Amino acid sequence: MKEAPAEEEVVEEQAPEATTNEESPEEPASKPASEPTVESSVEEVPSQQPATEEAAEKEEVTSATNEQSNPVDDEVLKELTVSATAYTATCEGCSGITATGINLLENPDAKVISVDPSVIPLGSKVWVEGYGEAIAGDTGGAIKGNKIDVFIADKQEAINFGVQELQVKVYK
Repeated sequence: MKEAPAEEEVVEEQAPEATTNEESPEEPASKPASEPTVESSVEEVPSQQPATEEAAEKEEVTSATNEQSNPVDDEVLKELTVSATAYTATCEGCSGITATGINLLENPDAKVISVDPSVIPLGSKVWVEGYGEAIAGDTGGAIKGNKIDVFIADKQEAINFGVQELQVKVYK
């Protein structure tokens, strides 16, 4: 039996390039033996669209407010210095539902502050120094004038927050 020359073997190993886009990511198109193969590790991120309206609200409250930096995208309506304390959703007599309907028990990572609506309108997007972006989504009996309460899920962390003088930016 006669062996094929080495050149013919190279030709036989080459696969024709695919003409459709129906290749799976696990099976890349074959390349000629003379070209180096470079594999990339691009991770595909699944769509992060919430399945329900409640999930959409939770995502809006948490993802839009987790930034600790001072955002520059939105126009500032006003800036003020406030006296800030912290609160939890688990106190005796607390329902865990804010004045704007956010369920803090179901959304423990939500960034929500309690405000005096005559100073910071309910529903406003705000930035609080050291807390990040939040929603002005609650009110409280002791929250009058330039005073806010920041929501912190953990009771001990809320106690440790104490009373702080902080800068707040209210966005349009």
